Parts: sequence; structure tokens; C-alpha cells
Amino acid sequence: MLDFFRNHQRLMMFMLILVVLPGLGFVGIQGFRGFFDESANIASVNGHKITRVEYDNAIRQQLDRARQVLGARFDQKQFDTPERRRQMLDGLIQQRVLADETQRLHLTASDEAVRRVLLADPIISSLKKPDGTIDLERYKELLAMQGMTPEQYDERIRYGLATQQLPDAIQSSAFTPKALATQLTDLAEQQREVQGLAFRARDYASKVQPTDAQLQAYYDAHRNDFATPATATIQYVVLSPATVAAAVQPSDADLKKYYDDNVARYRTEGEVRASHILIAAPKDASAADKEKAKQKALAVLAEVKAHPDQFAQIAQKESQDPGSASKGGDLGYFTRGMIAGGQAFDDAAFKLKKDEVSDVVQTDFGYHIIKVTDIKPATTKPFDEVKAAIASEVKSQQAAKLLADESEGFSSTVYEQAKSLQPAADKYKLPLQTATVSPTPNPALPADSPLNNAKFLAAVFADDSVKSHNNTQAIDVGNSTLISAHVTDYKPAAVPAFDAVKDAVRQKVIAQQSAELARKDGTAKLAALQKSKSTDGFSSPLKVSRNDTQGVPPAALSAIYKADAKNLPAYVGVDLGADGYAIYRVNSIVPAAPVDAQRLAGAQQQIAQVAGQAQVQAYVDAVRARSKVKLYGSVDSPSQPQSGN
Repeated sequence: MLDFFRNHQRLMMFMLILVVLPGLGFVGIQGFRGFFDESANIASVNGHKITRVEYDNAIRQQLDRARQVLGARFDQKQFDTPERRRQMLDGLIQQRVLADETQRLHLTASDEAVRRVLLADPIISSLKKPDGTIDLERYKELLAMQGMTPEQYDERIRYGLATQQLPDAIQSSAFTPKALATQLTDLAEQQREVQGLAFRARDYASKVQPTDAQLQAYYDAHRNDFATPATATIQYVVLSPATVAAAVQPSDADLKKYYDDNVARYRTEGEVRASHILIAAPKDASAADKEKAKQKALAVLAEVKAHPDQFAQIAQKESQDPGSASKGGDLGYFTRGMIAGGQAFDDAAFKLKKDEVSDVVQTDFGYHIIKVTDIKPATTKPFDEVKAAIASEVKSQQAAKLLADESEGFSSTVYEQAKSLQPAADKYKLPLQTATVSPTPNPALPADSPLNNAKFLAAVFADDSVKSHNNTQAIDVGNSTLISAHVTDYKPAAVPAFDAVKDAVRQKVIAQQSAELARKDGTAKLAALQKSKSTDGFSSPLKVSRNDTQGVPPAALSAIYKADAKNLPAYVGVDLGADGYAIYRVNSIVPAAPVDAQRLAGAQQQIAQVAGQAQVQAYVDAVRARSKVKLYGSVDSPSQPQSGN
């Protein structure tokens, strides 16, 4: 079917016009669109749609975050599961429910709260200029690369703060009584003295001699376990920031223009080092007090001019600035705007030459006498000195723009030129690479390799790729990366003949029968011990707790704590699967040590946090229950809408 579309595009366009135009006459533009809208949505909350694009983006962002955190340990199969997809949909619905409730209650966030969040962002902080202000042009460029304006980003922050107010208020109100915290801490730290007796499956392997009939029967029942996976030899091209950046070479003219447009970034403002003597006269002081302070300052100025070499000693004696008087009035180096005296102070200080003393300068703090002790003139780094750094930044910006411009064209090219990737490789100057892949990710490759992306592998092994030999669509694998493949050779999954895998079958059967023998002996021994109460064969006593398992398997620890504490010693048996069987003798209970005040406070806080989260979830569930929630089929494929809360 896809081949027919590709090979008869003009015919299909003509047929589409014949179908679409009369339809518009009957139902109108909006009515016609309505036939298709629901397939683009995954749910709605009180009439607000959650689109499939929004959902797919959320899934991709979650996978990208997990990939960044886990690195080589990232396994996409563990994250991209039906259960996690349902959880993501529930999360989006909860966000929409909370947003509606926030709007209903008219909650919002102040400009100051938004400002605090913005300034706390390390990326935005990195845009600060030497004078402490934010480089607005770079800020706008950064947001533009993400398709936003500063106003839109402010509103996104405000929206996030507003919707978080309800959960935060509920969470902060959670409280745990000391008695409950003490009881739960005691249970967590309570120890049980145990002894173990292991029936290891590997110890029974020498006793197992399976017959050929048993091997054949196991092979027949588990044929698919020995199947070799399907493989596909592919050519592929990757459009990513790295591949695009390789093709970007900014000219010297581009670099010089960037330097000229942003020269303020490479300028170091002039600095002075000054000392001052302050005669305090606050802004709200009376006129008489101000006049008295002024006369005092004039007298001190006269003394300074009579003994200019004694400025520091006079400052120590006369200055009423507690921060600098003890240092002889020294304020250190500063640029304009750094000293609290304001513009009047700056204007006076930056007019002076080295070792000059000012007249009396009035500010909101009183009257100052300023002496400049050193001057560092303003400097601008020359273009050649910063050229390499500019080249890197301009290259990144041009690559990001080029990537955004070319993504759609790349997707169209691999679809329209379906029988080869060479046209896309030539057009976008991408290397045509080869690989052999299977339907499951290859653990030998880096976890973030595009060849390990589940959607990409599904596309490679789809009939359109394997049977029709068409390019896959351009698959978005995250991190602004698109990949498309063309299958050049395909080998389907196959089950080897019994003789070819007989040794592997033998190992499986031996392991299975060894575990069964260990389990049989273990259960028999458990029955005998429960009668005899013997300690023969057990390991040395070991103290375990829920917080310190001492290497005891989780299933065994659960069985140990289920033993009747009033009827000790007690014996419990645990099936360890392929590892065999274990018996534990529970000898005694060791009470937890008394909880000190600090540990109790920490336990209260942790338990309150858990309780608060439960209360938040209960509140969200209640709001969701009274909201109109509609689901559009499964999270994996669109289908007919269905109501649900």
C-alpha cells in the first residue's frame, strides 16, 4: 500500500482533492477536521485535550532524562513499558486536573516568585554580564532556539509555580506523631537472630544424568528459548547536532559580526580602589542634624587636605562606616553600581585620579570624603583572543538553526526517495553507515546509541522495511537526533535443530533438575527440623534487620519476619528458584536500641513526607473523580474514545 502511495503521488493528490473539496462543502472546515481530531488526542480533561504529540514528547523526555542519569546502565526496555506508559498518561491527566483546579481557585504566582526561580536557574545565571545584569540578547537567543519568547517562558514558570501551590500546601501540612515514628523506627531496626542452612542447586549437578528422551522433551517444550533472533543488515544515516555541526564552518565575517554585536561580553569594566570617610546623616534625619553632619564632614576634609598622607588614620578615627573604618576606610576595588552610595558616589570616585581626594559628597547615607588609591582602566579583549571561543558558539548556534531547518526536509527525503538512502546522504552531507541489528537492543553498544532505540528497531523489522525494502521513516530517538535505515539483507528468526543445541539443552535440564532435587531435600529437611528443633548443619548465628539484611535474599527476609515471634525457635523454608532452597532458624528477637531525639526527628520527617505524598495523591484522585476525564483507547495506539475517571 505504501508503495502505491509513493509511486502514484500525483494520482493520490488528485483523488484526495476529489474527496476533500466536496466534503468541505457539506460539513465545513471545522466539521471536516473533527473527523480526525480524536486520533491526534490521547485523553481529555474537562474538555482540554491531551494530544498524542504531547504524550510522545513526555515519554521521550523521560527516556532522555533516564539515559543521562544512568549512562551505560540505561536499558530502554525497562522504561518504555506498557505500565510506565500508563503511568505517564496518568501523570499528564493529573497535571491537567491540577491545572484546572488551580484556575478554579484563582491561584497564581507573583512576579517576584517567578524572578527568584529564573535567577536560580544555573543556565540563566551563566548569562550574567560582569556588572551582574543578565545578557538579554543571549537569553532571547537561547529561548528562541526552543521556540519561546521571554514572556512565554515567564508564563510557563508562573504556571508551574501556581499548580504546585496546592500539592505543596498539602505536603507541608503532613504531621507524624512521635509515638508512631517511634513504633515504625523500632520495627525497622528490630533485629532477628537467625541461622541458615542452604541446599544449593549447583551441589546437585553431579547427581543429575538426564536421558536423551528427557533432553528431547525439554527441547520440544522450550524450542523458542533456543531460537536465534532475526537479524537485518542495514545502511543508515543519522541527522544530529554532531553531524550537522560537522558541516557548519562559520566564516571570519560571521565571527567578526558576532564579536561586534556582543562586544560588551568581552569588555571588563574599569575599576577603582578607593577609601572613604563617612559622616552619617540618614535620609530621614532632620535638617539640623544633616547640617551638623555636613559641617563635621567639612572639618574632616580640611584635616585630610592638611595631612593627605594620614587619610587612613583619620578614617579610623572619624569615619562612621563600621565596615571600612577599621581598615582605614578602604573599600577595595569596585565598578560602577557596586557601592551602596549610588550614582553620586560613583560619579565622584570615577572622576578622581590616583591619590586625589574628593570634596564632600552627599548620598542617602550621609557625607563622604573619597580618596582613590588605584585605578584599573576598562579593557576589551581583542577579537583574535576570543576568536576560538566565538567560533565554537557561532558554530553551535548555526548548527542548531540548520538542524531545525533540515529536519523536516530530511524526513521527506527518506520517505520520497524510499528505495535508497544515498539521496539523503548526498543532500545533507551525511555518512552512509552500515550495521547488523536484531529486534532487541545490543548490550555491546552504548545505551544511548540510536541503533538501540526500540522505535527504530521496530521500524527496521516492519514488513515495509524487510519485505518491500523501503527506507524506514525518520525516527526521532531523542537528543534532537533523527535516524533512518534501509534493510539490505534480512535473516528471519530460526530454531536450530536439536543436535545443534543439545549441549545447551543439557545444561538447562541439569540446572532445572538440580534445583528440583535441592527443593525436594530442603522441604523434607524443613519438616524434620520443625519436629526436632535441631541446630545441626546450620551456619553461625547472624543478626539481620529490615535496614541491614546481611546479604539475606529479600524473599528469605520476608519469611524470617513472618515467623511467629511468640513461638521461637521457628524454622522457615524459602524456594530460591534456580539457586535452590534455604532454611532459616529464627532463634530470637533483638529489640531496637532506644531512638534518640535526632533520629526520631529524622524519622518523623521522612514518615511525614511519605504521608504527605499519600495525602496529595488522595486529593488529586478526589479532584480527578469529579472531573470529566475521557480516554481515547490505549496509550500505544489511537482508538475509539471511552469515558473514564
